[in-house]
Amino acid sequence: MSLRPTLDFLLYDWLDAEKLNQSERFADHSRETFDAVLDTCERIAREKYAPFNRTVDTQEPHFDGEKVILPQATHDAHKAFVESGMMSAAQDYEIGGMQLPYTVQAAANSFFAMASVSIGSNMLTSGNANLLMVHGTEMQKEVFAKNEFSGRWAGTMCLSEPQAGSSLSDVSTRAVPDGADFQDDPLGPRYRLTGNKMWISSGDHELTENIVHIVLAKIPDENGKLVPGTRGISLFIVPKRMVDTQGQLTGERNDVALAGLNHKLGWRGTTNTLLNFGEGKYPVGGKAGAVGYLVGAPGKGLHCMFHMMNEARIGVGTAATMLGMAGYYASLDYAKSRPQGRLVKKPEAAGAAVVKDSAAPQVRIIEHADVRRMLLAQKAYCEGALALELYCARLVDTQKTGNAEQADDARLLLEVLTPIAKSWPSEWCLEANSLAIQVHGGYGYTRDFPVEQYWRDNRLNMIHEGTHGIQAADLLGRKVLMEKGRGLQLLAGRVTDTIGRAAKVPALAPHAKALGAALQRIGSATEAAWSTGDPADALANAVPYMQAFGHTVLAWLWLDVAVRALEIDAQKARAVTAGKIGATDYFFHYELPKIGAWLQVVETRDPTCTALPEDAF
Repeated sequence: MSLRPTLDFLLYDWLDAEKLNQSERFADHSRETFDAVLDTCERIAREKYAPFNRTVDTQEPHFDGEKVILPQATHDAHKAFVESGMMSAAQDYEIGGMQLPYTVQAAANSFFAMASVSIGSNMLTSGNANLLMVHGTEMQKEVFAKNEFSGRWAGTMCLSEPQAGSSLSDVSTRAVPDGADFQDDPLGPRYRLTGNKMWISSGDHELTENIVHIVLAKIPDENGKLVPGTRGISLFIVPKRMVDTQGQLTGERNDVALAGLNHKLGWRGTTNTLLNFGEGKYPVGGKAGAVGYLVGAPGKGLHCMFHMMNEARIGVGTAATMLGMAGYYASLDYAKSRPQGRLVKKPEAAGAAVVKDSAAPQVRIIEHADVRRMLLAQKAYCEGALALELYCARLVDTQKTGNAEQADDARLLLEVLTPIAKSWPSEWCLEANSLAIQVHGGYGYTRDFPVEQYWRDNRLNMIHEGTHGIQAADLLGRKVLMEKGRGLQLLAGRVTDTIGRAAKVPALAPHAKALGAALQRIGSATEAAWSTGDPADALANAVPYMQAFGHTVLAWLWLDVAVRALEIDAQKARAVTAGKIGATDYFFHYELPKIGAWLQVVETRDPTCTALPEDAF
């Protein structure tokens, strides 16, 4: 089954991506150029990524004492991706980009994520470079960002540390001024970093001639002590190999050493590393300490890094979505071809036992009701999640091209939706992968079929770029409250608009009513959670709140998609429209009712989890 028809509908029929060409930035583009980009990425994913998904899972990266060894397929896929121009697709023409809408870039990149999510980590490189284009100096943009966009260099983000994990306030990597002239370096104020960074994806490899690490570290105060909390965190560019102001390698290695490779459940094709900064293995200028160049102002590192983290969160959500989609397509193909069992016969008399005709031929498993339930759940989760990610991408484009009011609204809507864009697919598209295994039965647990790998790869996305707990605390503790709740009000306005349109369609009117009730309950639950004014009371059940919030958002998107599908279908009863209406019906009948249980504990500020004594666990 092909992803393309789903992408085409969401891009052109639902999001009306062609209208983006009316803005000056995208005026050179047309449906033809967008389709050409999609065609190219689909072909590269089919030829260079998909055939080697199992290869990179079984031939994991290994360190030979000098360098990290990756399969040749990874090198070939990276080369094809770079040559396609997709690394800088959304960037200005002046720096070698295509000035492609981010909406189209996100759609095109979905082919790679579905084909093989762990071949390379291009998302980190583009995110790293995008951060520098916003917060870096002109020299930092020229030397580091542009070489990343060209694919000549790769990029990482180095946040976590072995002792701190997700608690960035406990970062202990130190950065001290490098000499009396440290402020005068043309690449930025120069520091020497010492510390350890854990779980660094693509932290070392030979895919590119250099790796640009973006590193969080603290500058000691006048007493040599690190400032507690996040206020003292600064951001640094730390290249693997030293460079000059022309972007050329000097031949000297920076003091960044690979301490070891982490071997994970999934994403086995991507190197995951523990890096030691400044241990003296590769002294620069005869002394220990990794050379790093300050980005932005001292103490404002986390503010700068969030530019990359938010982009990465949408990227993780897209990866989770496409892994779910890959499993859905695999299980759908299997269900259509696997004969097993027989259908029940209608009883000859009322009250008679249910029987099957054992003499009848076997039926394909897609004819069994429970298999159809599992397939429809996967379709609802994955296609709905793809709509969510592309909607967020469209908001990014509105920020760039809309008027001042439109751009600001898009910014605030993205603030509210980003925790959902990361967390919802990583939970429910993982559930889709679990259902794909179940559809395969015993075969789903074997390596003869790809669904077990899709599940393993996707399980990591619940942790990537912030766990559910972190995203939920961000949503309920910050995003729905910021600017006096204006982001939540903006979202409610868009949901209400869809409700009004759907209410006029007889087939969708009951769903419109259900969505209205869900939206109202989200609002009342938000107020109830914060009614005591105590963050501990509100956030104790932040994850159920986020689950309910996410399901309400997905119900809204499915209803909006269904309205649009019926509008363009007119008198034709196309299978594609029937599929979208069926998925919408499924979501409203089977999924949206779940929010009641989730919001019940939020509204009552249920203390069950927090009140249980530790020794009772």
